[in-house]
Amino acid sequence: MGKAVFISIIIIHGLIHLMGFAKSFGLLRITELSQDISKPLGLLWLLSAILFFSVGILYLSNKDWWWIPGIFAIILSLFLIVVFWQDAKFGIIPNIIILAAVVIGFALWNFDNQVDEEIKRILAVNNREAQVITEDMIQEMPDPVQRWLRNSGVIGKEKIHTVYLRQKGSMRLKPEQKGWMKADAEQYFTIDKPAFVWRVRTPVMGLPVVGRDIFRDGKGGMQIKLAGIVPVVNLADNPKLNEATLQRYLGEMIWFPTAALSENIKWEPIDDYKAKATMSIGETTGSAIFYFNDEGELSRFVAYRYRDISDPEPTEWVAKIKEYRYVNGIKIPSKLEASWMLDQGEFTWYRFDVYEVKYNELE
Repeated sequence: MGKAVFISIIIIHGLIHLMGFAKSFGLLRITELSQDISKPLGLLWLLSAILFFSVGILYLSNKDWWWIPGIFAIILSLFLIVVFWQDAKFGIIPNIIILAAVVIGFALWNFDNQVDEEIKRILAVNNREAQVITEDMIQEMPDPVQRWLRNSGVIGKEKIHTVYLRQKGSMRLKPEQKGWMKADAEQYFTIDKPAFVWRVRTPVMGLPVVGRDIFRDGKGGMQIKLAGIVPVVNLADNPKLNEATLQRYLGEMIWFPTAALSENIKWEPIDDYKAKATMSIGETTGSAIFYFNDEGELSRFVAYRYRDISDPEPTEWVAKIKEYRYVNGIKIPSKLEASWMLDQGEFTWYRFDVYEVKYNELE
């Protein structure tokens, strides 16, 4: 349901309830309402109208708890419809529409609360020991990785412990899909104890689809729900998923380059422009190859990841960097494209911009 349509229904429904109040106090002569309305019941019509108007205001203000007054508004409205059935019976129709929206609103709120708890858990176990990155600390790393870290500007900067970032972009689910779906996402990382939580919302056929990817203790998880209610994907702690999620974390450290110095990441030189990184956490191990240019900028990274847990073999996954930006003096990629290299050709499934990044501000 479009936002404008829903707000219109709320406003009209609220105004109709206001008519019941107006008639009970003789403020208006409303011939469409043939039944007499006492003043006490008229006040209930007014209260119901106020509740519906508050739902509209909260919804427009993007308050995720807008559905709470919606519950009370619907209950009160249904009571009044029963009492004044002869005149008000058709009011059930907008109430059903609003009820459907309220159920979805509650489901999205509940989903976000569950994700918020997962974010709190990964932040609670992360270390926060201050440490400054020095030139000596990168001397044992492959030459292209050293150039990258210098070019990124991390020398002399404090080690990054936590990261918060926001993304906006567009995605496709299948190669044959012609239209792109808008996506808004946010992500939380911890570095000392590697973990992340990624939360995304995208509209599909007018309904919100919410998703959550998580990586913690070397294990991955993925959830996707239509309207926050209908499960589409629900995976956790599968060896193929664990490896693919670890590889994703490994690739996404380009947004917090000091993580390249982590003890659980081993670097191997390939040539002057490529290096292989292998990360191990518990029983999960994954690798990716990082490609650099002469200046030390990262141009792309490649990993062989399982696209689906039913796949017998991993598929080449490529992330290409299109633009850079500076955050607290650190140069990081800000515009990227992610693609799967399928038998029929390259399938670019996600194009996005990173437009907000915060280091070491999470508690």
